[in-house]
Amino acid sequence: MILNRIEKFLMNNPVRAAFQMHLEARRLMALGGPMGGGRALEVGCGRGVGCRIVLDVFGAGQVTGMDLDPDMVRRAGERLAGYGDRVRLYAGDVTDIPEEDASFDAVFDFGILHHVPDWQKALSEVFRVLKPGGRFYAEEALEKFIRFAPIRWTLDHPMENRFGHRDFIRGMEKAGFRVLDNRPTVGEWFGWYFAEKPGAGVRGKTER
Repeated sequence: MILNRIEKFLMNNPVRAAFQMHLEARRLMALGGPMGGGRALEVGCGRGVGCRIVLDVFGAGQVTGMDLDPDMVRRAGERLAGYGDRVRLYAGDVTDIPEEDASFDAVFDFGILHHVPDWQKALSEVFRVLKPGGRFYAEEALEKFIRFAPIRWTLDHPMENRFGHRDFIRGMEKAGFRVLDNRPTVGEWFGWYFAEKPGAGVRGKTER
């Protein structure tokens, strides 16, 4: 679902960008490490901060960013114009990703799938477009957060079919992933996850 005006404002400010760079990216890097080249997809790319992190911090050679909101895609295009053909952007739905099977070395989710009513289908699509051995880096807001009264009153989130920390892990496993590491916050309001599509070089599973 497209963000309401309040959340869109919250996602388009320097504080959010700093949080994404200095907390979310660091935790995901600690779980999964850098890419060292290759093709990446960011689902729900927003205004392009995550795409820049994928290129400059994780070391992707090329990144594709998709978002349900065409206005956010436009903003991302302006922000990322200097990267040239290393960046590709378009409006699209994560439950129906318009890419070929096994197209990407990594997929990044900076807090998007909790906005998706059928998040299980989104996970299946992420799995489909990853190459064997491809990596899935995800940071997610969990059910306890989105049901917290002040959040529920101000931000628009689907209320049915929501997921907690263990639900998200089970959802990834059902989609076919091997979950290699995870870090829930105290109280399980947020979680960080690293998983791989089975294939060459896949490591053993770790759960917390």
